[in-house]
Amino acid sequence: MAQNHARAPHNGTEIGTEVELEITNVAHGGVFVARHEGRVVFVSDTMPGERVLARITDDRHASFWRAETVEVLAASPERQSHVWSAASVDRAPEDRAGGAEFGHIRLEHQRELKRRVMVDALSRMARLERDVTVEPVGHESDPSSNGTGWRTRVRLQVDDAGRVGPYAARSHRVIPVEDLPLATVELAGAAPLAQRFPRALSIDIVGPSTASPLVLVNDAPVTGKRPHRVPLPIRERVGDREFRLDARGFWQVHRDAAATLTAAVQGAVDDAVFDPQAANLDLYGGVGLLAAALGDRFGGTTRITSVESSEAATDNAAENLADWIGAAAVTDRVERYLRRLVTDASAAERARLRAATVVLDPPRSGAGKDVVAAIAELHPAQVVYVACDPVALARDLAIFAQRGYALSSMRAFDLFPHTHHVEAVATLMP
Repeated sequence: MAQNHARAPHNGTEIGTEVELEITNVAHGGVFVARHEGRVVFVSDTMPGERVLARITDDRHASFWRAETVEVLAASPERQSHVWSAASVDRAPEDRAGGAEFGHIRLEHQRELKRRVMVDALSRMARLERDVTVEPVGHESDPSSNGTGWRTRVRLQVDDAGRVGPYAARSHRVIPVEDLPLATVELAGAAPLAQRFPRALSIDIVGPSTASPLVLVNDAPVTGKRPHRVPLPIRERVGDREFRLDARGFWQVHRDAAATLTAAVQGAVDDAVFDPQAANLDLYGGVGLLAAALGDRFGGTTRITSVESSEAATDNAAENLADWIGAAAVTDRVERYLRRLVTDASAAERARLRAATVVLDPPRSGAGKDVVAAIAELHPAQVVYVACDPVALARDLAIFAQRGYALSSMRAFDLFPHTHHVEAVATLMP
């Protein structure tokens, strides 16, 4: 069956054509796999085992198309009512709020699908045949939990009329909404969903663990230049330790993420290999969360340098790491910092680097070839890699393997329920 709501033909089909599809697998990026006339189609808002009516939205690629589910013709037993009505398949695709692309799937099955994506990425890109368990965290470990109420940071976009809301999935169209179920109760209660902000670009709602939520209005630039924003210091508590950061600065979004990653990184380090006096590194260090994790585990004499490109974050890291005499916070791009070490380190510094533990928590795009190659050239004793994208992680693991570093252990955590994202902590040894 095919219905035609199409524009001009392109690559043998037409944008807007509706086709029936059998969904066979999950793909990276929150979409699912079907085939139509021999071509792969990536489909949103469905899951393996379903038959759907889908509308073709992108046919520019010779090897695949993209489509969005219009109607579920045969549902999987893993389908549930969407946790966010604003993102439900009951809405027209262009009116569905983005940011909860797995919200129609039962929580345990979401983790199974994320596991499949990770296993596939490791196999295809890193040639590693390794199973993974995606672990629930915090209150999501309760079987009765529906995986909502975890976000401590939400950015709402603002349209030309001043209305606020998330973008529609895969677009920059603002969708006004009545609720934010993934946000903590406190954060959702502070969100100005019914207000208008005619001169704003976006609204950040931030829920620090030590204070009431903040609503931050980000004004649109008037002259095309990025507007200057005065830092607004806040504090986040992780266990018995507090961290200073800017309210608009990076911090883990899930309310239990910082504590989870602290414990995971501490557990990922082989203490038989760790040398507190080595030239240990915390790359992409932010405000020093993971450097502090190592310091808290291995004591006050721990030597570690946290490297971060944001000067504001580095200033905060310097305060947050003040308990360790051997800790330092450096403002620099990671690749440039490593390049200088490779080129300029003295023989004594190289010896301390060979004994080092390197922790890295790169952006979603991964560390990349140059950074991985530089780390490997320093020959550290172990590497602990914190990743928020399984494909980027697998790609970097493949490069590490070429440079003599093998995956020793890995854990995965469901820090983003009802989305396709997953966090991993991997240990590599030479």
